[in-house]
Amino acid sequence: MLIFSRAPLLLWAEAIATACFTQNRSIIHRRFNKTPYELINGKKPDISFLHVFGALCYPKNDREDIGKLGAKGDIGFFIGYSADSCAYRIYNRRIKKIMETMNVSFDELSVMAFEQR
Repeated sequence: MLIFSRAPLLLWAEAIATACFTQNRSIIHRRFNKTPYELINGKKPDISFLHVFGALCYPKNDREDIGKLGAKGDIGFFIGYSADSCAYRIYNRRIKKIMETMNVSFDELSVMAFEQR
């Protein structure tokens, strides 16, 4: 995932966590004909919220006091899912930090976001 998306190597742990999260909801166990999530929880997983690792996204800037004419959104890269809530983990390009937010617009292009520097 890191090589395909051309993401920085500092995000390798995020790539592994996202891969595990995705596999637990999508790969079917041959013996039981169910996903691991389905075996543990007894219900089918909702996969409508899954997105491509490294996709370009625009998180809404709702944490800072932006003022009247400040930018309401930033440019970021999708790097995973939050373990604590239903939020997405985004690498914010402007502040160069990982943030968790639910207010995100995704732009899943055929070209990955890390190529568009």
